[in-house]
Amino acid sequence: MTSTPFDPRALLAESKLGILATIKSDGRPQLSPVTPVYDPDEDVIYVSMVEGRAKTTNLRRDPRVSLQVTSADGFAWATADGTAKLTGPASDPHDPEVDALVHYYRVGAGEHPDWDEYRSVMVSERRVLMTMTIEHVYGAKVR
Repeated sequence: MTSTPFDPRALLAESKLGILATIKSDGRPQLSPVTPVYDPDEDVIYVSMVEGRAKTTNLRRDPRVSLQVTSADGFAWATADGTAKLTGPASDPHDPEVDALVHYYRVGAGEHPDWDEYRSVMVSERRVLMTMTIEHVYGAKVR
C-alpha cells in the first residue's frame, strides 16, 4: 500500500486557525491565535492584525515569524517560517493599505457583502496586514 506524501502547504491552505509566533523584546516567543490565509499563487501567508497589539509591536521590531497549523483531527501539523512585512494602518477607507486588506479578504473568503462597511471597519479598528514571505515549510502527518 502506497501512501500519498504529506504536503504541509496543502494543510496551510485548508487551515482557518493557526498560532503565530513572534519574538518579544526579551527574546522569548509571543504566541497568538490568528486566522491565516495562505496564497499559493504568491506562496505567502496573510494575517490581519490590530496596530499596537503584541504581535504587531514585535514584528515592527523584528520581522522574523513562524506560523503553525494543525489538522482538524490533530494528526497533522505544518509550520511555516519566514519574514513579515506589515502594511497599515490606514487613515482613509480608500487608502492602499485597505486595498491590501481587501485582497487578503478576497483570497481567504471571496467577496464581502458590503465593501464600504469592511473598508470603514479596517480603518476604525486600525487593522494592519501581515504578509509573510515563506522561507521554510515543514510538518508531518502522524496517521
